[in-house]
Amino acid sequence: MSAPTSLPVAGSRTPGPREPFPDAARRALADEQLRHNIGHATKTIREKRARVVGELPDWEALREAGRAIKERVLRHLDDYLVELETSVQRAGGHVHWARDADEANRVVGDLVAAHGAEEVVKVKSITTEETQLNEALAERGIHCWETDLAQLIIQLGEDSPSHILVPAIHRNRAEIRELFMRTLDEAPDDLSDDPRALAEVARRHLRRKFLAAKVGISGANFAVAETGTVSVVESEGNGRMCTSLPEVLISVMGIEKLIPRWQDFEVYLQTLPRSSTAERMNPYTSLWTGVAPEDGPREFHLVLVDNGRTNVLADVVGRQALNCIRCSACLNVCPVYERTGGHAYGSVYPGPIGAILTPMLEGIDRAGSLPYASSLCGACYAVCPVKIDIPRVLVHLRHLEVEHTAREGGLRARLGPERVAMRVMAGVFGSRRRYEAAQRAARLGQWPLAHGGRIQRLPGMLAGWTTMRDLRPVPAESFREWWRRRSEPGEDG
Repeated sequence: MSAPTSLPVAGSRTPGPREPFPDAARRALADEQLRHNIGHATKTIREKRARVVGELPDWEALREAGRAIKERVLRHLDDYLVELETSVQRAGGHVHWARDADEANRVVGDLVAAHGAEEVVKVKSITTEETQLNEALAERGIHCWETDLAQLIIQLGEDSPSHILVPAIHRNRAEIRELFMRTLDEAPDDLSDDPRALAEVARRHLRRKFLAAKVGISGANFAVAETGTVSVVESEGNGRMCTSLPEVLISVMGIEKLIPRWQDFEVYLQTLPRSSTAERMNPYTSLWTGVAPEDGPREFHLVLVDNGRTNVLADVVGRQALNCIRCSACLNVCPVYERTGGHAYGSVYPGPIGAILTPMLEGIDRAGSLPYASSLCGACYAVCPVKIDIPRVLVHLRHLEVEHTAREGGLRARLGPERVAMRVMAGVFGSRRRYEAAQRAARLGQWPLAHGGRIQRLPGMLAGWTTMRDLRPVPAESFREWWRRRSEPGEDG
């Protein structure tokens, strides 16, 4: 199967072209408080992760095992999905298939409406953020309460998440206190910004919602094909309240979240908590299989969402992005994310993984600037627990974006200065004779620019490259010239 030359937009709820990343990043960089909040949080998580990962002598073997399991799932995804459906139904659950965001939201909305619920509780779910489920339910008069503390903060502040694991990472304690004072009746007049006091206010607010809800909605970290078991891992316990107290449980899951066997949990329950929250194990690992008499919800519905994933699967290079287990380790080591935060990416998937996943899910025509939101330093690949080669996919998507721009932009785009320059460079680098001639020409042409063994400023369009960099001059003699000179008859050695 060959890679597509373009990647189509996935869901019909997707709006028009997004703001280019450089423009959004420029505004984020001007926000000093944002840079402080993000920098402090990512540094703390990064250091904790390094400590707990360093405790495992077989960490690299676990990474390879995690990658191999996910690759097997993608190779046989059709078979595993059918097996999962059979297993869920055998356990008393119901399976629904959704081609895009609208269909997924319609299925969930119909299930909620069928039970006469006007409010639902939801554990944190990035897939439902992707489909904009909350907004779709609101259009039908159904209020969806977020129960994860960070997601609740985002919801009350009419904000959007900026991190996969810690959605409110851009907010500090003082800002959260002001928000709770303004929006929650449970907040006392003397509320402090102590984390325990803030958590207690949220706990009292959410407890009433849990006890009153008829319907709970969850995402899924993993689903086991052989047993039909669905799993959510979390740190607060709110997810367990959502998945056990309501009479009806609806889980919305991207079709790539499968693992083949129950035994495969042993890999991911070691790698995921260490890579995400820097813990040795998750405080809460909730697993449920269908329904059981007098235990948990009376009805269980699993909604399997494509929303562009089969398009990603068709891309031989890019499909590895579907291996992602949403740990956020790549965000915490990325120098670009650390300075801009997640909002600049304009997607529910920020950071390095968002820079590759979003363009493939939504289309290069909408998110073509995101593959350039990287320095290609490779830190994201080094920490990924399933070994997604993000730098390689970024370069691949940059190629697709360049081809898309040339195709859609007509003659003017095809004759753009950068594109012409790169084609000339390719021609020079593709021929030894032309390359050596270019070396000799550069050696002669650099003399006005080289000072003190450095080229500190290049002219014209190349000036941007040397704004933050110095270049070494072209040497007086290349290696090939030196080798030929030494090999001439009469030379020693």
